[in-house]
Amino acid sequence: MSAVAINLPRILRVGAGASTELVATMAQLGVSNPLLVTDPFMVQQGYAGALEQQLKEAGLPCAVFADSVPDPTTDSVAAATHKLQAGGHDCVVALGGGSSIDTAKAAAVMVQRDGPMRDYKVPCAIDTGLPVIAVPTTAGTGSEVTRAAVITDTETQEKMLCMGLGLVPVAALVDYELTLTMPYRLSADTGIDSLCHAMEAYVSRKANAFTDGIALTAMAAIHTHIRTACAEPDNRVAREAMMLAATQGGMAFSNASVTLIHGMSRPIGAHFHVPHGLSNAMLLPEVTAWSVSGAERRYADCARIMGLARTADNDQLATDKLIAGLRQLNADLQVPGPAEWGVAQQSWDQLMPLMAQQALDSGSPSNNPRIPDVEEIAQLYQRVWDAA
Repeated sequence: MSAVAINLPRILRVGAGASTELVATMAQLGVSNPLLVTDPFMVQQGYAGALEQQLKEAGLPCAVFADSVPDPTTDSVAAATHKLQAGGHDCVVALGGGSSIDTAKAAAVMVQRDGPMRDYKVPCAIDTGLPVIAVPTTAGTGSEVTRAAVITDTETQEKMLCMGLGLVPVAALVDYELTLTMPYRLSADTGIDSLCHAMEAYVSRKANAFTDGIALTAMAAIHTHIRTACAEPDNRVAREAMMLAATQGGMAFSNASVTLIHGMSRPIGAHFHVPHGLSNAMLLPEVTAWSVSGAERRYADCARIMGLARTADNDQLATDKLIAGLRQLNADLQVPGPAEWGVAQQSWDQLMPLMAQQALDSGSPSNNPRIPDVEEIAQLYQRVWDAA
């Protein structure tokens, strides 16, 4: 196999209490004037205050930008960038789920750049930026270890994929104790998002020996623990397993790429404001069913590692069990279809051609084991609607 480039944070602190090691991490990195980027809920829950207290006790200043929004926009990134620039900060601390972390990462790279963020979306590579220390509070996006950020263009409503080394946090403090208060729906959706990351990385045309092992480990843990984590929010064993698997899933897809599920997910989020993890969950069974013929052995591996198929099952039987298992997982976790979420069929039908083109243009479908054209993507959107 030819050489592959693997990009990861310099510092990973993983486990209970990792979030209390912010000051020590900053000392390792030689930074001392952070901007804390978070959202109102993190302030309300007291998580932002806990980080501020650490810094205060160490005699370090800490300005706060607490206006991150779900599905971050170029407007929210611009506001964070302005505060970052005005304060002369030398680093960014990102606290929250994927939206807050993506906001922080985008601001950290845009503070050094001119022009609108759309000038820097894929295929542009953003390879420099201020150091980011990520403190995730959801077990899902993996944004704390990835070289990607998804930002919605306020003017065009396009969900832009931005990538590059400048978007990789230099440090991640992965503390599962911050997830113990996650509500059911968020736990389910972010958990399935992690599962998508791991599966897509494993079947991607850019899969490699480094990411394969991480992806398989994450899949096994997620399928074992996701139902318990949702049903028993204070179950520390399940929460810890899901948090680690989310970080592993992020490592896997960031270094092997996502595929058709994520390509189709972004337009759903942009047009109908469906949370990212939920739109992935809506797509997971049907897109997998359509894709299996392109990498039957790899999908069969996924079924076996998740315990959905036996070692003795042939690949076709294993993939059949995989698809049935994913449909059952969605049913068990009460994943709504687009109509149940509140999407009008007329709007879905009208936007299908545009969503299909936007999905194709994102580049992610070209990494899928079975590569679709725009008409096939539109047909898949129809299948997702009909299956719900």
